Amino acid sequence: MMKALWLTLCLLAQPMLAQEFTTLKGHGGPIMDIAVTPDGRVATASFDNTVGLWTERTPHWFEGHDAAVSRVVATPEGLVSGGDDFAVIRWPDGKTLGQHAGKVQALDLLPDGRIISGSWDGTVKIWGEYEQTLMSPRGSVNAVGVGPDGAIFVATTNGEILRYDTPEAAPLPLVQHGFGVNRMVAGAGWLAYGAVDGGTRVIDAKTGAAIADFTLDRRPILALAHHAGTGQIAVGDGQGYIMLIDTRNWRITRDFRATRDGPVWALAFSLDGQTIWAGGLDDVAYGWPVAALDRFDPEMGQERSFLRAADTMPNGERQFMRKCSICHALTSDPSRKAGPTLHGVFGRKAGTVPGYRYSEILHGSPIIWDEATIDALFDQGPDHFIPGSKMPMQVIAGPQDRSDLIAFLKQATQKDEKP
Repeated sequence: MMKALWLTLCLLAQPMLAQEFTTLKGHGGPIMDIAVTPDGRVATASFDNTVGLWTERTPHWFEGHDAAVSRVVATPEGLVSGGDDFAVIRWPDGKTLGQHAGKVQALDLLPDGRIISGSWDGTVKIWGEYEQTLMSPRGSVNAVGVGPDGAIFVATTNGEILRYDTPEAAPLPLVQHGFGVNRMVAGAGWLAYGAVDGGTRVIDAKTGAAIADFTLDRRPILALAHHAGTGQIAVGDGQGYIMLIDTRNWRITRDFRATRDGPVWALAFSLDGQTIWAGGLDDVAYGWPVAALDRFDPEMGQERSFLRAADTMPNGERQFMRKCSICHALTSDPSRKAGPTLHGVFGRKAGTVPGYRYSEILHGSPIIWDEATIDALFDQGPDHFIPGSKMPMQVIAGPQDRSDLIAFLKQATQKDEKP
């Protein structure tokens, strides 16, 4: 059944037009990761709890995560995603392969087709006929990589990189960077990694010896992508740049400012290596032709209203933009955001917006949203006010800031009065 559905989706696919700037619009939250399928389509993982599979500019939504989807990887049979809900889910059938005990921050594909995942719970798991767990000795797992020879690389928030020649082998320490390593890609005999301090380095995949250093004065490194056929590595950072590296002679070929403001969280090459796909704070994925990167002005960072200068907004609106706007809409229009709309929230019973997949804890909740309950929500934080809900930890410590937010929400979420 899963393969039949995947085949149906594949038959609908049309190749993305090469050498054109492309936008993929439809998500309700920032783009956290991007992958390209064996038939050339783009898959996007989003803060809105969904995975999008794009046929040209038309998405098919995979919904099953209960929190932000942080990683997605393409396989010959479909997609696999990991999220902040600790789950690893296979698509298109939506089967949960299993759970970590912390956020899933890394996914990759082993040569035998099994999936490998890494989590902030300090473990790496391999999903196949049976679950296999590798323990990371120190720190949460931020990244995993798989070399052409099948070697497994594990990177942690403590800056350590380990090599496992097989899943059963003892780990070989390769690097102690000193700052958390966020992303890795592996090639023939080399491993490239990007770190919190902006470190962008290439090492020998067996010994850890330095091969090249592309560290610039930009941090942190948040995304890496590799295209073996054209010998390219793409590097995305917190200041909105995409740097392209030629692996054949280890030199920088392009350094492109992709966004006016905000980070580059996600990168992937098209199958032919001629297009680079990127995502960040916008609800949009962007595709640039590699050969023409230098001809484009920054396109990312223009969709998010909270990127406006803070001093241009009243304090209540500013609090909403900073704390709430990624997850919640203010209008009654259909929205793909991670949280339910706040339209008409005052006087509404918690857990009752039609069509929204609430946490079990909110089904039958006695909470009525009003000035007092919204103030308590942000005073205590959702994890204390509604333990077990999907709402991320958000605290507004200042009483005046909470009061200004509530005043803004009362005005901005009013239902239209019928004549």
